[in-house]
Amino acid sequence: MYSEAICMALFGMEGILIRVECDCSNGLPEMSMVGYLGAAVKEARDRVRTAMKNTGFQLPPRRITVNLSPADLRKEGTSFDLAIAVAMLSSAELVNLKDFLPRTVFLGELGLDGRLVPISGILTMVGAAREAGYELCVVPKANAAEGALVEGIRVIGLESLEQLPLLAQGALHPEPCRLQELMGEEARQETVDFAEINGQGAMRRAAEIAAAGRHNLLFIGAPGSGKTMVARRIPTILPRLGLEEALEVSRIYSICGLLSPEKPLILSRPFRSPHHTVSSFALVGGGRMPRPGEISLANRGVLFLDELPEFQKNALESLRQPLEDQAVSIARVQGSYNFPADVMLVAAMNPCRCGYYPDRNRCHCSEKEVGSYLKRISRPLLDRMDLCVEAPPLGYGELAGRARNESSEDIRRRVEAAGQRQARRFEGSSILFNGRMNGREVKHYCRLDGEQEAFLKRVFEQKGLSARAYHRILKVARTIADLRDAPEISMTDLAEAVGYRGPEEKFWR
Repeated sequence: MYSEAICMALFGMEGILIRVECDCSNGLPEMSMVGYLGAAVKEARDRVRTAMKNTGFQLPPRRITVNLSPADLRKEGTSFDLAIAVAMLSSAELVNLKDFLPRTVFLGELGLDGRLVPISGILTMVGAAREAGYELCVVPKANAAEGALVEGIRVIGLESLEQLPLLAQGALHPEPCRLQELMGEEARQETVDFAEINGQGAMRRAAEIAAAGRHNLLFIGAPGSGKTMVARRIPTILPRLGLEEALEVSRIYSICGLLSPEKPLILSRPFRSPHHTVSSFALVGGGRMPRPGEISLANRGVLFLDELPEFQKNALESLRQPLEDQAVSIARVQGSYNFPADVMLVAAMNPCRCGYYPDRNRCHCSEKEVGSYLKRISRPLLDRMDLCVEAPPLGYGELAGRARNESSEDIRRRVEAAGQRQARRFEGSSILFNGRMNGREVKHYCRLDGEQEAFLKRVFEQKGLSARAYHRILKVARTIADLRDAPEISMTDLAEAVGYRGPEEKFWR
């Protein structure tokens, strides 16, 4: 008898429908599986048959052929086990699921005892099933809360193959959708706060501007000057995630298997800080079957690169295009994979290997050694940093001071107000923040008067700025004006934005 069941395969950030066909016919007892299968899918033959035996299903001694269609798409992973089992049981007439099969997607890995093991990518695959018009998804019980976040489709969680007869009888109920309930919960309690940082007014100000306009930010200074402390607190001043953003971030974490059953929805802005030994594939994504990298895991949040010159050169250079496009595109023979990469890049570095240049009382690096160290950061990558801030060493008075510092919540209110002004400005377009403007928007929204034009022209010629650096100065000036609720850029705003290119000229002149 012929039977079929529907499941899903992950292709980058998309779910692809896979039709599992099974034919149980007379002949020598044998089971074969075809359809361009990866190693984990080939092993499903033994997993499924053993799981059936251990849950009381006895397959008849017949010739069983299983095909995963389309046959020209390579299938990887273990999410097909449940659909293969359902197709085989239905074909052998051991379970009557004919009312469910045409409108249901089956997802899950089987253990040898018949238990359903949680899998990654459920959020994406359930969403794809809904878009394809299916009414029901059957998933492992541990994935049910995650799958139920997708509205418009019912999700039932199974603990074991033993429950398939209960499913056929309609005795199992869909998992309730907790999306609105979860969004109503407060995000996790922040463990760090800007109130803990004494001094470093310039770095605090730069962090606020960068957060308000989603600008890339570079801190450069001596060890122990607070660069990492400030960077780790930037997510606490970013606006809270909206519903669409939370779902987008959660889908990425789901694909990477980083969602927990207890917290299936990411509510806090991501903060990713990979070690400097990270490879280019781990940073931007890749592999034989490409998966998201650190830049995609930081989507809608902060990607922090500490000790920037210590990163591999090819890893740093691989960031250049994603930072411009806010997306990663990876080409393979079987197709193109696209991952979101809308991140705010924050980096920190020392000006030399010992870290104390240009203080010649403490730094003993030669000029050649300093130049060699700084040249690890290429000019094209440096051009993509909107703000560059020098972190001066802290004095004892600043460290021991007991003055009340501004909290993250106070700064966040100003950042959110500036974000609302930008939202009104870019209403109807795909742009949300000043840092994402292209040349046309910069020309339209960052108009200068004659005095400002003359000033910026002198700066451009004296510093030998690139076109990209010119536009970034204007975008930063526009954000500074938004923070003070001004409709136009003033000379003060423009001068402050130009000042954030100062350390770049000082160290890389």
